[in-house]
Order: sequence, then structure tokens, then C-alpha cells
Amino acid sequence: MSGGYFCMERLSFCLLLSAWSWGWAPGGAAKPKGQGYPHMNSIRIDGDITLGGLFPVHGRGAEGKACGELKKEKGIHRLEAMLFALDRINNDPDLLPNITLGARILDTCSRDTHALEQSLTFVQALIEKDSTEVRCVNGGPPIITKPERVVGVIGASGSSVSIMVANILRLFKIPQISYASTAPDLSDNSRYDFFSRVVPSDTYQAQAMVDIVKALKWNYVSTLASEGSYGESGVEAFIQKSREDGGVCVAQSVKIPREPKPGEFDKIIRRLLETSHARAVIIFANEDDIRRVLEAAKRANQTGHFIWMGSDSWGSKISPVLHLEEVAEGSVTILPKRVSVKGFDRYFSSRTLDNNRRNIWFAEFWEENFHCKLSRHALKKGSSIKKCTNRERIGQDSSYEQEGKVQFVIDAVYAMGHALHNMHKNLCPGKVGLCPRMDPVDGMELLKYIRNVNFSGIAGTPVTFNENGDAPGRYDIYQYQIRNSTPEYKVIGQWTDHLHLKVESMLWPGGGSQLPSSICSLPCKPGERKKLVKGIPCCWHCERCDGYQYQLDEFHCKHCHFNERPNENHTSCTPIPIIKLEWSSPWAVVPVFIAIVGIIATLFVVVTFVRYNDTPIVKASGRELSYVLLTGIFLCYATTFLMIAEPDLSTCSLRRIFLGLGMSISYAALLTKTNRIYRIFEQGKKSVSAPRFISPASQLVITFSLISLQLVGVCIWFIVDPSHSVIDYEDQRTTNPHFARGILKCDISDLSLICLLGYSMLLMVTCTVYAIKTRGVPETFNEAKPIGFTMYTTCIVWLAFIPIFFGTSQSAEKMYIQTTTLTISVSLSASVSLGMLYMPKVYIILFHPEQNVPKRKRSLKAVVTAATMSNKFSQKGGFRPNGEAKSELCENLETQ
Repeated sequence: MSGGYFCMERLSFCLLLSAWSWGWAPGGAAKPKGQGYPHMNSIRIDGDITLGGLFPVHGRGAEGKACGELKKEKGIHRLEAMLFALDRINNDPDLLPNITLGARILDTCSRDTHALEQSLTFVQALIEKDSTEVRCVNGGPPIITKPERVVGVIGASGSSVSIMVANILRLFKIPQISYASTAPDLSDNSRYDFFSRVVPSDTYQAQAMVDIVKALKWNYVSTLASEGSYGESGVEAFIQKSREDGGVCVAQSVKIPREPKPGEFDKIIRRLLETSHARAVIIFANEDDIRRVLEAAKRANQTGHFIWMGSDSWGSKISPVLHLEEVAEGSVTILPKRVSVKGFDRYFSSRTLDNNRRNIWFAEFWEENFHCKLSRHALKKGSSIKKCTNRERIGQDSSYEQEGKVQFVIDAVYAMGHALHNMHKNLCPGKVGLCPRMDPVDGMELLKYIRNVNFSGIAGTPVTFNENGDAPGRYDIYQYQIRNSTPEYKVIGQWTDHLHLKVESMLWPGGGSQLPSSICSLPCKPGERKKLVKGIPCCWHCERCDGYQYQLDEFHCKHCHFNERPNENHTSCTPIPIIKLEWSSPWAVVPVFIAIVGIIATLFVVVTFVRYNDTPIVKASGRELSYVLLTGIFLCYATTFLMIAEPDLSTCSLRRIFLGLGMSISYAALLTKTNRIYRIFEQGKKSVSAPRFISPASQLVITFSLISLQLVGVCIWFIVDPSHSVIDYEDQRTTNPHFARGILKCDISDLSLICLLGYSMLLMVTCTVYAIKTRGVPETFNEAKPIGFTMYTTCIVWLAFIPIFFGTSQSAEKMYIQTTTLTISVSLSASVSLGMLYMPKVYIILFHPEQNVPKRKRSLKAVVTAATMSNKFSQKGGFRPNGEAKSELCENLETQ
């Protein structure tokens, strides 16, 4: 088969196989001699024809590991059954005479992806390797050991594993015979044309279960399935058959998750009880899930209520019902007709560490089975585990019961053997050993012989396949009964194309013989719609109108309008409650309190400055810019009330204007101040003349020019997108409609907010830069250092604001957190400016008036010279002549 065909058929396999074609393979080593030996976590047995084997020797691994604990029965018993069958065939003079069957057996670890990786070993020999560029060290040609060619595969066990492996084996035309996979999907001959199985499909099992339900005069049942191909396909087949036959209604189908959460099984029992008249429950689940369902039923005190009908995964196993006998009493189970193979019991009981070295996992089985350790180093001090003596014997020193699928493993190997025998007889008549027509074996030709085999299996039952590769359905029907306090599985019937059931032999919970009822057509609860079973108008599934749906009529659910949610029982829709930030909310009380205190403090400073307007301290601080700055601080505090007020057209418009305006006014005034200080001292380094535009009037023009840019931006925003309030139903549209809320808010998005505050941030950063540049001026000169500390602190406040504000965008409390964070950040910025720039001045004005006196007047030129010299000398041991020039300069500049 060409590589181009692979790419067209399965592109995903093409890349993987390319890697193998360059020499990477887990089995590419040379083949040593010997009958059987371990090889890269696989068993390899030499032979003229090699069969592949896939067995769940280990369970699924946890925490990222591929493999988990050893499976003694499902893994080792079944694997040894294949080895047992190979020994029998190789020792049979009438079956494949002079031809030895070999094997390559791999561990699937009960995981489909791991099995896929392992199964690439089977196709390794079919990938040609380019060795033209390979040379040995001495220059000679390389000796490349070609891997054995696998002509057919026995396995796998789980349906999901078989599906995964079948997809790759069909590409290489390698026939596959499973001994345990029963999913109906595998009957699709167009997708799994090289797949066959010696166990019947769940389609037959589903038909048998439907026949049992009808024979017991039940017409209303529930189904329960483990998540996965086996459970879901089994339930789907049962539902399909019940629809085709009619007379059986499925109350509800419940699925057990792969990874059930705590309390999941209790929830399942509660859900099954919602349709309490459907006492019969059809179960397609693994034995662990079955046991946990029974435990949940016992916890719910429902012993005797449910009548369980289990698939072949339950069968006649003890483990699912151990210590749960009363809950399981009366359960009807089904199992493919099988018998215990006595020859295998003798074979397996005779296995020891010495005579079974070909099974690389047997030593691990030995330790697990006899609770001992082969190595002294593995023994821990104080441990009760002993060292293995190799004198232990299976069945004598440990319990032993043959695993249920052993018969089918042997039949699968024999089916492959008979197909090869018939193929050899037709293609190589009279030849001893393999002839050229069977070297290599053609997979398509072998598949035809497999589908045509007809022989008596190890248990005496005929082994045949239909056109889809399925074995005929033959089942024993069991009931779990308690007689004289002794629980047992009793055979109550058989199914082979049709049902033979001994109803009179059945016992039900409590030991009674009266048939329990499980009938159809219970009314649906409010908020549930009837989903009619096709062809059975008297029966329906009750499906709850979930999410934001409500019950429109008896048969339909409909989604509520975007601004509505269903009522508690989903029978109608009600308006979704509208929420906003209330004044009484703790999220509003804190910022409002801060704002009120800030406004009172701001007004107190303004009143003080107005009262002492002509004093030197007030003059030195730059009266005009101070009042502008105090106005900005006041607006910052006032913004809190706009942010908490109920959003409407006016409130939203004012938010757009004043949220950024207060900060712009504050930082524009501070930027103008720091810029003036910077220019004065930069000019002082060059000359004693004053720089331009440092008069109070010039400073006001510069300040209002900076502020006007903010207002222009807001005006453009109003023109492009007029302000309005909106009700956001998506932000808190929770999965549970009960918690859904509509949020009344202004149409200011996070991006718009960034743009709105962005200009203020730019002013703040620029002001901070100037504050850093003027950090070397005399200590108390015109507020240089207080402004610097103010800006540093403000930057820290807003750096903390950003992650809090945007980090809570997915929170359910987003509206409250973001509004509170924004208002408090704005108020803190204002408080920093107010506290560092004005409170010290107010303190001096009110409590130390002796310091609030005028200095002697000098010319502007003299003042600038003194201030400059003061700056130059300030770095020398604290010597600061003419320190009075600090405030004097401002007073002179203010009068210019």
C-alpha cells in the first residue's frame, strides 16, 4: 500500500507513520532466539505466521500515567487464554500442520489512545525503510532485521479501544477479531470492514432485553448508561429496538459521567425517582458504576423499589452486588452463553514462574495474586508482605475463578487458525509449510476466509460470522435471587433469536412471586414537555425545559425573551430583575463617606484660603492656580455621587463630562506649577532673567488650555456616540436563570473609560516627570517636593487601580467592584493632593500665624539670583543663604 493512499485515507496517520518509516518504532530491535521472551513491554513468540494480541493487562493510569494497576482476570486470564490456544493449535497435527503460529501481544492499558500507539507495532513491517544512506562503521552494508509481519490481531477488549485500533488496521488490511467488544457501532461494515468478533453485538443484547421487558408486561422503563461507546451505544440500541418493536416506552435516559463528582450517584437515584412508576431500570454500565448505583439506592432507602436489568457487564458477577444483596434482589441480568473451559483451568493452575517466562507480566501477577514480593529489596521493614517462595500454587494458595471471556478469547484464536488453515489448503494444496502465495499473507483474502469459518468452539457452540463480522446472539438470562438467606444467580431463561423465559421461577424483592409493575404514560411535571416515542403515542419522555426555556405547551419548550427568565417551574416567563448600585449598599457607603469627608475638607481649605487670601502663604502658593486645583479636587470627590446615582440620560452625560474633568483640572494645574518651577531654575542656570509665561495670568491660560483638550475630546464623543443609559442582560446572564440580573448602567465601556481617563493619566505622568526633574530645588521652594510626593503617591494609587479594575471583569460582582474601585481611586488621588499640598499651609495659617508674615521686598532680578544661588549652595553642608528668596520669588512673580 503506497504512502499516498495513507495520506488520502487518514492524514493524521500519515505523519505518524512517516516517523516510523525513518526508524522510530518501539519494536525495532533485532529478534533474539527462543520460543517466547519479553520485548519492549510486549510478548513476542516466534512462528511461521504471527498473530497480534491486545489485552487490558493494566488498568487506565492516573495523574498522566499511561497504565495503572494490574488486571488479574480481564488482563492475565485473557492473555493466558490466547497463549493456551496457540499451544493447542501448534500441537494439533490436523490444524495448520507444519506451520507454527507466533504472537506479538501488547498491553492496551484500558486506554484507547495508548492502544493506538501500541498497535503501530503491528504495521511496522508494512512500512518500507530506506536504507540506501545507511552504512556501518567499517563501510559495509547494514544488517537490518525486518520486524515480523502480523497477519491478524486478536482483540481488543473495550469497544472504544477496538474502534480506535480498527481504524488503523483497516488501512493496512489486517483482519481483527475481538473477544469482548460488543458496541453496535462496530457492526458498520463500511467503517470497520476488517473487524469481526466472536461475541454478539449489543444489538442482539438490546433485542433480548426488550423481549424480556415485554414478557414481564412492562412498558415503562428508564435507562442508565456509563459514558462511553459501550454504555451509550447499548442504551441507544435498546431505545431503537423498543421503538421498532413498539409497546415499550423509555421514561428517561440517564448518563453516568466518566469522572463522576461526589454525590453524582445520589443525584442519579433522585432523578430516577422523578419517574417513580418506571421501576424497571435498564443498565449498560461498567461494574464499578453498577456497584455505586446500588450503594446510592441503598443510601436513598430505595431497597426493593427499583427492578434492575443489567447487561453483560453485570452478568453473573459477585463484585457489583457484594454486601448489597438486598438492593440487588430480583435483578435480571444477561450474559452471552458460555461455559467454563476445564482445560484452561488445568493449564492456568499449573503456571509457575519457571514454566511461564514468556509472559513478561506473570511475575507482577504472581506478586499481586499471592501478596508477596519477588525481590527482597522491595520489602519494607515492618510490612506484612512476605517474600515469594515460588512454591505458591494458583488455586491452592489463592482463590481462582475463570474469567468469563476466556472461552471467547480461545474461540477468536481458533477462528483465525481455521481461517489460515482453510486459506493454506486452498492456496497451497499439497505444500508443506507456507508457499509463495501465502508469503506474505494477503489480508483481504484472509478476511474472506475468516468470515466463512464454521467450526465448533472450545465450549461446543458453533463459531460463525455474519456479513458484518458479528457472531450470532446467544444469551443466558439470570436473576439474582435470595432463597433461605442465600443469594445466588439463577438461570431463568435463554435467548437465541427468540426468548425462552421461565417467569414462574422468578422471585422479586421480599421473596414474592407477584410480578412488579412498571407501566407507561405518567403525566409530566410542570415545566417539562412530552417527547413522544416514535410510533408509541401513549408513551413519552419527560424533558425539563432547562436554562431560559419555558413550557410553551404540552409538547414544546421555547426560549424566553432576552429580558425575561422562566419562573421557578418553567411554565412561564417573568421579567429579569434590574439591579443598580444602591446608596445603601456597602459598596456605595464607603466611597460616599470618603467623598463627603473630602468635600468638607476641600471646602474648609477654600474658605481658609479666601479668608486669608492676602497673606504671604496663600500668595506664595499661587492663589489662582490653587483655586483651580481645589476646584478639580472638589470635582473628583463630587464624581463619586455621579457614579453611584441611578443611570439616566443626564447622569450618564455628567459622568462623561466630570469623570475625567476633575482629574484633568487637578493635574493640569499641578503640571503648570511644576513646569513653571522647572523653567525658572533651568533659566537660572543660564541667566538671571526670568523665563517667559510665569505670571499668574499666563499660568491660568496654560492650565485652561490643557483642560480644554479634555472638554474637546468629550464633545467629540458626544457627537459620535450620544450618551444614554442601557440595561445589560448579558453581563450577569448566569447558567442558572434564578441568578440572572439585568444591570442598569451608562453606555461607558471599559475601552471608553480608558480613553476618558487616558488624557488625565497623560497629564499625571507628565507632571510626575517634571516632579522628578525638580526634585533638587530648595526644600520648600514653591511646593516642588510636596508636588513630587503627591505625584509619586498618585501613580501608586492608579497602578493599583488598573489590575483591580480590569482583573474583576469576569466577576459576578463586577459592577460593584469596578464602581467602588474607580470612585475610591479618584477620591484617594484628590485626597493625596489635598493632604500634601494644602493641609500644611492651612495648619500654618491657623496655628502658626507668626510664620505667615511678609518678607522684605527686592527686585525680581535680585530674587531670581538669590534663589539660583540658594539652589547651588543647597548641596554643601546645609548652607542655604538667602533662603527667604523661596517665597519672595513667588510673591514677586505673582505681581508680574
